[in-house]
Amino acid sequence: MSINFDLPQGTETDETVESVETDAPAVEEGTVEGAALSRYLHQHLADIEALPTFRPKIGVIIPAYNEAESIEDVLRGLLAQTRLPDEIHVIINNTKDNSFELAAKFAGPHKGAKVRGQKRQRTEVFVHDIGENPDKKVGALNYGFNLIQDAEYLLGVDGDTVLAPNAVEKLEEEIVSDTRIGGISAIYSIDDTKIKGPVAKLLIAGQRTQFAAFNMQNMLRGRNMAVLGGQCSIFSMKALRAVMAENHQQTPWVNDSEVEDSLLSLQIKSAGYLTKISAQARADVGGMTTVRSLDGQQVKWNYGAIDLMWPGQRGDTKGQPFHPNLRLRWAENFGMATNIFTRIAFVLLLAASLSIHAFVFSPIWLVPPVVAVLLNVRIAFSMKNRNVRDVLFAATGIPAEIYMWLRAGHFVRAWAKFLSRVKVDNWAEQAKAERGSGKAYLTPLIVLAVSFLVLGYTWFQLPLLIQTSILWLGWPVLYVVTIAQTVVMVGKLFRRERGYKV
Repeated sequence: MSINFDLPQGTETDETVESVETDAPAVEEGTVEGAALSRYLHQHLADIEALPTFRPKIGVIIPAYNEAESIEDVLRGLLAQTRLPDEIHVIINNTKDNSFELAAKFAGPHKGAKVRGQKRQRTEVFVHDIGENPDKKVGALNYGFNLIQDAEYLLGVDGDTVLAPNAVEKLEEEIVSDTRIGGISAIYSIDDTKIKGPVAKLLIAGQRTQFAAFNMQNMLRGRNMAVLGGQCSIFSMKALRAVMAENHQQTPWVNDSEVEDSLLSLQIKSAGYLTKISAQARADVGGMTTVRSLDGQQVKWNYGAIDLMWPGQRGDTKGQPFHPNLRLRWAENFGMATNIFTRIAFVLLLAASLSIHAFVFSPIWLVPPVVAVLLNVRIAFSMKNRNVRDVLFAATGIPAEIYMWLRAGHFVRAWAKFLSRVKVDNWAEQAKAERGSGKAYLTPLIVLAVSFLVLGYTWFQLPLLIQTSILWLGWPVLYVVTIAQTVVMVGKLFRRERGYKV
């Protein structure tokens, strides 16, 4: 008797059983031969099922600069993942606190949680202290990149970013599903459960809303992400090597940009890969709890964005300023400039009208702020982990308006720095601000106050005819801009969110 088995690797069990061919007489069930054949089949199929399947290697790089307060939570979050990374490298650099000692406690091999019917996952944590690093975060990222050359994917995680338990699993599923994807960013928010103090709570609520609006905007653009944020993004190693080859770089990240993640995102896009935001993977990033530290962070971000998008500023950004990722940057800056104009113009025109008893209130002026509040409320309800504070921040209107004025100050400071052409180390400025040093964040307030005083004095020196002429021209201009701005907000208010949660 001869029995031939046609059992190609990877076929399903029921299909495999049907593929058994024999030129011997049929074996009756219940006989010794039948029992032997059954045992053979079951063992053979079990051996096929036990064959290892390919699992891409993911290496995590954590650049850590004075992260003693958060590095332990970051590592615990990574070690609690439903899909453990294959290796985790903590790159300590320029650090003066005990980040290394705290991270070193996690160094070595680790096992994942037991899951019935599955082999326990394994990973290993490596902690590197590279000392003084002139290239700062860029240098730490490139150092880590060279450590995981045999990996298929690099997952960059900031030293203050805690991943949701299934974040790595979801990021892997999405980037493996399409070879065109060069990188995917997680959905960012900020954990506000431990925030104390009214100012800190206001600032964190504003940052949560800012992240939510930004995330939703990218979700509704086909999940195309203009910036693969360094807080938590996974990159294809093939895409990073393509960027290096196309731009003649020795490393994926370069130190001649204030926003290394934005520049790399542009280069990945230019190399023909997609840059996406995840539909499900989430991460809580470190928030700024003081006006000074928020100013340092936002000015650096805004300055770096201007540096990338300004025509002729960077010759290596193809199609500037019409690059797909840069169009969004231009829209953001135009929107913020419009917000600043309408607010300052309204305050000045209102004060001028009251000074000569020419102001007549119209209820129609309540429409724009009401629409703005409704839009903020909708953003709050789009958050997956929203809380009462998020809803109150949006619904009451005043906190959101205060935060908008702060953002306006950051915007003006960034543009003033850029146009002054004075070379400034904004990384150092942000670090100084986070340490509680520096008064630069007060500059916009001082300039605004002085400007209002000068304009007020000048106003009262003008004859009545010129004053009324200014009002006659100023109010209609403000009407037109405000109407256009309100139409845009209404469009955002009623657009379909397609079930996305940020």
